[in-house]
Amino acid sequence: MSDKKPTVRLITLGCAKNEVDSEEIAGVLQEAGYALDGATDNPDMIVINTCGFLEAAKREGLQVIQEAVAQKKRGNAQKVIVAGCMVQRMGESLKQLAPEVDAFVGVGQMARFADIAQQTRQSRTTLMEIQPPHHRWAAVSTRLRTSQPWSAYLKVSEGCDHRCAFCTIPSFRGDHVSKPIERVLEEAEWLVQNGAKELNLIAQDTTQYGYDLYKRFMLPDLLQALSRIENLRWIRLHYAYPSRVSNQLIDTMASLPNVAPYVDVPLQHADREVLRAMKRPGHSETYLKMIQRLREAMPDCAIRTTFIVGFPGETEEQFQSLLNFLAQAQLDRVGAFIYSKENGTPSAEMANQVPARIKRERYDRLMRAQQPISLARNKAWVGRTLEILIESFTPDGQYAIGRSHRDAPEVDGLVYIRDCHAQPGEFVQATIERADVYDLVGKV
Repeated sequence: MSDKKPTVRLITLGCAKNEVDSEEIAGVLQEAGYALDGATDNPDMIVINTCGFLEAAKREGLQVIQEAVAQKKRGNAQKVIVAGCMVQRMGESLKQLAPEVDAFVGVGQMARFADIAQQTRQSRTTLMEIQPPHHRWAAVSTRLRTSQPWSAYLKVSEGCDHRCAFCTIPSFRGDHVSKPIERVLEEAEWLVQNGAKELNLIAQDTTQYGYDLYKRFMLPDLLQALSRIENLRWIRLHYAYPSRVSNQLIDTMASLPNVAPYVDVPLQHADREVLRAMKRPGHSETYLKMIQRLREAMPDCAIRTTFIVGFPGETEEQFQSLLNFLAQAQLDRVGAFIYSKENGTPSAEMANQVPARIKRERYDRLMRAQQPISLARNKAWVGRTLEILIESFTPDGQYAIGRSHRDAPEVDGLVYIRDCHAQPGEFVQATIERADVYDLVGKV
């Protein structure tokens, strides 16, 4: 009998939260005796961890599923497992679209994945493992890092208690569930011991962390505890809910030297009536006050946000109020989504859906309006010194490529540094010489 380990190819779609889920799945499978090999031409099993947030993500997921099924039909894979948000959201209808898939696994079941994989290998019928959202935290030591060791995502909670009119997440991720603080700290320690110098805190809403377990918002306490971990250089905050960016949180961030002066706070819009229709808190005036507080406490704070354009009923006047807000806020980083009509959300049933042509035009106008603002924010760093985490080099070796405290992995800009001989994962001090809309160029 061959003692060759069964091979698994794991494909991850969607956001950073899915990346963490996939690393937990990979670790659980490896501990059970599977070999994670994304390069093999003939894996015994293909596992696809899907995203179900938007229709575009579902289309991408279906395409990847079809490619995996085709590989199985050619005899180049034995089993195909589809997991994650898309499965939880679509349920039996996904099975009808892809009947050749061997197993469908909903969210929150990473810790069970070895058992599920074994059942799938033994079963001749399609396995349906879709339960009401109930997250089971996998053991810390089973997480198998798949990206560069010096930067890691740390998920602090699952699900969401907000019911934004456009969002599908609570329907398939469930209500907000915090990871116990001792479990977060154990995972953070483990990540740092395994090479992480930057931890990116993620959740559907990081600012709600701890309320379900401790009856108070615990993110400031968590930041203080994390900041005491030796050799942890940067702690970065993502997905903060705007009404919960409190003075206590801001003061805590400002007081801790290894908490990066950076916050990702999705605002979604700035017009009062559009936000009310979205079932979101606040408006342009409250947002501007929050931004002012952040910059008063942390003058070098980089503020990132995302907006939705073309929400049902959005008038030209309301869109113009968003552009006016952009000019006042002078945000460092801005992303945008064109509103997507998602089945099962209140906004999908709203009247006055904005035509696709107008949505696209507003998206283009928003991004064009932000470009000179981002350029000015970047140019303000010319002549100053920034600490840079080196991650790679240009193909010709002339420039090292890294990120500053202003740049989250994957979504923000880069810093190109000449005369740099540091290794990836090391920090250097660089003087900025020039800037463009997204990136900076400097020298050691």
